[in-house]
Amino acid sequence: MIYPLLSKIENSKQLHKLSSEELNALCHEIRTKLIETVSKTGGHLSSNLGIVELTVALHICYDVYQDSLIFDVGHQVYPHKLLTGRFSKFNSLKQKGGLTGYPNPNESNADPFFTSHASTSISSALGIACANNYTGKKAKAIAVIGDGAMTGGVAFEALNNAGANTSDLLVILNDNEMSISPSVGALNSSLAKIRATPHYNAVKNKFNKFLKTLPGGKIIFNIHKYMMSLTKSALTPGSIFREMGFRCFGPIDGNDLPLLIDEINNLKKLNGPILLHVLTKKGKGYAPAQNNPSDFHGVSPFEPYSIPTEEEIPQKDLPSYTEVFKNALIELAKNNKGIIAITAAMAQGTGLSSFEERFPKRYFDVGIAEQHAVCFGAALAKGGVKPVIAIYSSFLQRAYDQMFHDIALQKLAPIFCLDRAGLVGSDGPSQHGLFDIAYLRHLPNIILMAPSSAPELRLMLKFATKQNIATVIRYPKAKANETHPTAITEISLGKAEIISSAGTILLVNYGALLDETIKASEILKTHNIECSIINARFAKPLDYNTIAKHSNQDSLIVTVEDHSRQGGFGSALLENLNDANIQRNVIRLGVPDRFIDHASRSQQLQEVGIDADAIVKTVQTFLQK
Repeated sequence: MIYPLLSKIENSKQLHKLSSEELNALCHEIRTKLIETVSKTGGHLSSNLGIVELTVALHICYDVYQDSLIFDVGHQVYPHKLLTGRFSKFNSLKQKGGLTGYPNPNESNADPFFTSHASTSISSALGIACANNYTGKKAKAIAVIGDGAMTGGVAFEALNNAGANTSDLLVILNDNEMSISPSVGALNSSLAKIRATPHYNAVKNKFNKFLKTLPGGKIIFNIHKYMMSLTKSALTPGSIFREMGFRCFGPIDGNDLPLLIDEINNLKKLNGPILLHVLTKKGKGYAPAQNNPSDFHGVSPFEPYSIPTEEEIPQKDLPSYTEVFKNALIELAKNNKGIIAITAAMAQGTGLSSFEERFPKRYFDVGIAEQHAVCFGAALAKGGVKPVIAIYSSFLQRAYDQMFHDIALQKLAPIFCLDRAGLVGSDGPSQHGLFDIAYLRHLPNIILMAPSSAPELRLMLKFATKQNIATVIRYPKAKANETHPTAITEISLGKAEIISSAGTILLVNYGALLDETIKASEILKTHNIECSIINARFAKPLDYNTIAKHSNQDSLIVTVEDHSRQGGFGSALLENLNDANIQRNVIRLGVPDRFIDHASRSQQLQEVGIDADAIVKTVQTFLQK
């Protein structure tokens, strides 16, 4: 595909040279490039297709290298990347060594913040706006928030703070589901446009001053102000933002480029905190995504211009851990009416959308509000039911205080199913779930488990429903082996599983790398090195006695985990052995103390040294020494 306009855009200033017809053509080229690239690399599609005109308008109205343009969540930043000198590299999106799927200051000065977790943009933009005021920098700060991010509590904390601040801040509420207000049309757009014009605001200010000069003018002005506020609240959306101190405009059509340019240029001339509400269409310009925006939110590579028949869809050889969890939970819920499912706006990602279809009254989506999800789940448990909170490992980090105060301290027993635990591949460093063992295992009254196969996950979930303290099950964004090395029928609290007792080298696996561990053992066997293998199952309580019994002081224990080495399973084992005064040689294989860039999961496992080859090399190096 040839892109005569897009391929020549290196910075925002070049957009000013384009005619209206050329700008419309540019928007078409951007959408075409998005579909072409994401269909090959995978990534976020629906939200990026919907934000094209808004992004172009912002680039025309602002200097994105001088001003600070912050996209909340950040997965809708692809058009911004295409307009800031990254067109030639765009085909490397989410590939090893290529462009990230989120704003990244290491890629471009046009990305002021690395944003990929929700609801933080207003806080960031406000901080930059205040810094501009303090340092005297003549620049603007703009936060683009939407796609559910406004449901996060931190967004409202920032709004509350910003409304009481005099710094110039523009918050653009990108409403792409019409979930906040359906009030949009010609009249509403016209009123919003009028309120933003300098002429309107000049007349308004003069009229207010005139009222104050009249006898009893202060009282008249206050009555007028009060009546105007009542009228605004009744006729226009956004009263909650006005109550927080924002001047609100919109909603307007967020896919109408000329209207956006006029509106934003007018708002630039106003001072203080401003909120512009725009309505965009997810998936715009690509019918499959527009008709099914959720299905095209985050996608794997696909054929963009044909819809395969059922016979043409390749059959998956193995289910994902998410699919195993989804089906196992539904089976358990059939016979256990106390099971309640909770998600924080990730129903499809965690597999709970199927649960919702089957048990709608036993399903809660609390929005992007992880702290609330955990506290809400704790209270449900207090009320006598069994909540299952399915959440990404990296997102549970946001609710650490609730895990301490509302779960562990009160000895309540929800089940936490941590999806995306470990390395997540092309989503990159902000999405890896590499710290959950470390931030959870020091809390009292909590059980930590990790399955190594599909059958083990099913048994762990069943086991968790019978516990009287909180249970956490972590599993990766990966395929789950449908067979297990041993014939397991149940899980016992704190008991590891002996896979083999073949030699003095002991390989201890925790979680989904058991296949790699067994493969390493088989390779070592060809070099006449026999290994024993233990599947730990539990990080807390940890079965250090079984591990100690199957090792000796002169040999070697190698722990293998898809988690940070600092504070992970291997560290827990060392602590347990030390407390019991048991001396062993332990080498911990895990993710090193740095952030791991985006690549495929297999590439990342190799890079950090927790695949079969790395295990083999570790053992051979030890024996050589």
